[in-house]
Amino acid sequence: MHNKQRILIIDDEDNMRHMLASVLVRLGYQVESAANGRIGLETLAAQEFDAVLCDIRMPEMDGMEFLRQATAAGISATIVMMSAFGSVDTALAAMRLGAYDYISKPFKADEIELTLHKAEEREGLKRANRELRDKVASLEGECDFGKMVARSKAMQDVFTLAAKVAPHATTVLITGESGTGKELVAQGIHQRSGRAAGKFVAVNCGGLPENLIESELFGYVKGAFTGADKNKMGLFAEADGGTLFLDEIGELPLSLQVKLLRVLQEGEVQPIGASGPSKVDVRIIAATARDLAQEVGLGLFRQDLFYRLNVVHIVLPPLRERTGDIALLSEFFLKRYVKRLESPVAGIAPSAMTLLLQHAWPGNVRELENVIERAVVLAEKKVVLPENLPDTFGARQNGRRLDDFFGGFSIKQAQKIMETSLIGRALQSTGGNKSKAAELLEISYPSLLSKIKEYGLERVGDGKEI
Repeated sequence: MHNKQRILIIDDEDNMRHMLASVLVRLGYQVESAANGRIGLETLAAQEFDAVLCDIRMPEMDGMEFLRQATAAGISATIVMMSAFGSVDTALAAMRLGAYDYISKPFKADEIELTLHKAEEREGLKRANRELRDKVASLEGECDFGKMVARSKAMQDVFTLAAKVAPHATTVLITGESGTGKELVAQGIHQRSGRAAGKFVAVNCGGLPENLIESELFGYVKGAFTGADKNKMGLFAEADGGTLFLDEIGELPLSLQVKLLRVLQEGEVQPIGASGPSKVDVRIIAATARDLAQEVGLGLFRQDLFYRLNVVHIVLPPLRERTGDIALLSEFFLKRYVKRLESPVAGIAPSAMTLLLQHAWPGNVRELENVIERAVVLAEKKVVLPENLPDTFGARQNGRRLDDFFGGFSIKQAQKIMETSLIGRALQSTGGNKSKAAELLEISYPSLLSKIKEYGLERVGDGKEI
């Protein structure tokens, strides 16, 4: 296994560096050397190494200071400390700072070989576990419904209803606060329908000037009005054979609501200036953040159109009502932006996750995505920390009351916040050892595994900062 492994030796004694290099080259390793901790850090910053053998007593920068700075810099190489003046206390101190192992000088060649073999096996197991975790997360999350991921019962019910209605031509009305993912649900319905080969055309009814909405939806013929120098296909015609998503349908003027009702009833549209209507085969999915039943009562929305649209009603819950999805969505967006921005960030610290869980999320999933993108951009370490979140999340606020910290009166929510923080601290203090963490938390091992999965703490430990 080790014939491709790269090893860095850090020792101030020329003879020791030469002896170790000779032994390791003979064993099939590729070797580089550094005379002290400072040069060692510079070498690690410029090149990738699988393992480091580092002496403790050295001039300029000793081994323990090197270990501190290497850990703070997020060096991924396995570090093994060496010393002729070692003790149990020194070994423990080195391991607390992030060292994998400690060996006392003088040592035999087979002792070095055995230590490096163990380190290779450990790294191989960690890599395999990460790959398996990512594969399981992919199977459990990204395939839930279209591009949406969720774990909460409320969203699973949404996915079930959307999957049932998808194969049929039934008109669907999706309601929910801004940022909850209404268009993603509509896209998922289209993808699972018999119209998936056709176009999915989306239009924001509130984003177009009133005098342009009709021409955008229905099109026009050349000469229909001043400036109409050629025929224009409307969005209904463009979506023929596919799906037309009418977002913010509650913003549609009453005059256009009449014409939309005709399309739904007759299955035909008439471009502005055309001599007659033409048939279209379009499935309509509408969405709004407004209460259309209330709008009907106020005379702002036609009752007959409301009934035509409201054949199957899908209600998307706000993120604050499905906090069990926050950790899953955070990891989902983290992977997206780590890949897109080519960032070294590997996870979210439990202290930061606590703040994410207690936030009210007025902007819902869209706000969460923006917060995670910002955190990945600002993160200077391999984990997202509280200071990488917006100031309004409370990372820099002191003297907050306990109920302010928990963000409300919900005992269930407070329990989630406290458990996330305590489990994260326990995993960090035990280096990711779940058995020891369960003992510290005074809960059973199976219970801990269940909570780690529930709160999205699978990546905590292994020296990551809380």
